[in-house]
Amino acid sequence: MNERNLTMLTDFYELTMGNGYFENKMGDTICCFDLYFRKVPDNGGFAVMCGLEQAIDYIRNLRFTEEDIEFLRGKKIFSEGFLDYLRNFRFSCDVWAIPEGTPVFPNEPLVIVKGPAIQAQFVETMLLLCINHQCLIATKAARIVKAADGRAVMEFGSRRAQGGDGAIYGARASYIGGCSGTACTISDKTMGTPALGTMAHSWVQMFDSELEAFRAYAKCYPDSCLLLVDTYNVLKSGIPNAITVFNELKAQGHKPAGIRIDSGDITYLSKKARKMLDEAGFPEAKICISNSLDEYIIEDILRQGAKIDTFGVGERLITSRSEPVFGGVYKLTAVERDGRIIPKIKLSENVSKITTPDFKELWRFYDNSTGKALADLITCYGEEIDSTKPYTIFDPDFPYKKKTLTDFTAKRLMVKVFDKGECVYESPTATEIRGYCAAQLETLWDEVKRFENPHTYYVDLSKQLWEKKNELLSSMN
Repeated sequence: MNERNLTMLTDFYELTMGNGYFENKMGDTICCFDLYFRKVPDNGGFAVMCGLEQAIDYIRNLRFTEEDIEFLRGKKIFSEGFLDYLRNFRFSCDVWAIPEGTPVFPNEPLVIVKGPAIQAQFVETMLLLCINHQCLIATKAARIVKAADGRAVMEFGSRRAQGGDGAIYGARASYIGGCSGTACTISDKTMGTPALGTMAHSWVQMFDSELEAFRAYAKCYPDSCLLLVDTYNVLKSGIPNAITVFNELKAQGHKPAGIRIDSGDITYLSKKARKMLDEAGFPEAKICISNSLDEYIIEDILRQGAKIDTFGVGERLITSRSEPVFGGVYKLTAVERDGRIIPKIKLSENVSKITTPDFKELWRFYDNSTGKALADLITCYGEEIDSTKPYTIFDPDFPYKKKTLTDFTAKRLMVKVFDKGECVYESPTATEIRGYCAAQLETLWDEVKRFENPHTYYVDLSKQLWEKKNELLSSMN
């Protein structure tokens, strides 16, 4: 993508707080923030980490222009000292993050920022924007791809997305989540997510007859001829006309791609279409289905015996219509004084909103015999896990439930992205992330990935971290 200066895409209170920190001589106070989420969308068992590359691009291009400074001066609430600080702004924080494509779970840090208070506070809005949006869409895509059960899923949602960036980055996240490609051409051009597409109903309507329209399309694309057959009548004209054109292509030495149905009773029509195509001598012709699909509809029609090879999924994917908010938050967890980390906690009558304090790390335990992920553990930074000794993990929702892990390997999940403001991480391509995501999803048990009442994946706190949190909670009473 062409670089845009998005520095001022921030909540105004980041600037008013920054000015306040500066005036109170707290601007250089080192602090830690965690970006995490509290609930998996659609009551699912997992989410997919996504959006890190765009967050990195934003941070790398942070700079305040003279136009920005003049705009803020016009607000008449910022000190000249703070405006001068912004004029010479240079990001110098350390940042850690979970790599894109990794399955993630509630209340574990996806991104950790450690550095001067003004800087660490200022990046909150854009970090949340990037991570929240793409995690949401990648997670939805992973669910839809799972429902398709090995059949290709194409993302068709650009025209229903919330704005241009919603379409572009939604296409990227969909591809990372497992879609085979997208209708969004610019996403292919800039990020390598394969652009796919055939025709609209308007193509058929432009010609004097459906057959003429099909013949014209076949002449242009003889080796990738996939025809939209529901402009008029799927069974009476659409498929018969498609078969006529397919026979003509076959006589010319070409192999037709198939048909697409975009309306009607998908299960019934796909069964009839498959029978008609097979009887006409085209058993390899694919049947593609679109029309307001999601994971529940796809799972249902396949259960009914629908004969479908590929799916085109639009609005319900690109907007995550069933639950369109990911709900990530960005919270202060520690402040550094005289070289010592002071844990900070936020309390609430809503237990789910009580934060986990301290500067932290995240581990994942893998079963050595199956390779499956067993549980995650959040620890204080610098803690080590001894894989030679049994480790007891507690259920996050029911502390009296626990399991003891024995034959396991523990791996740190987070990687360092920025070191004192310098980017030290090279983002993989979208295709590489997609492959990594598919492999990582295979490490989850099927029980965690099911749609209804998924098994709760354990995310526990280490004893040391739990004691720090409990000590802070007790001191507040």
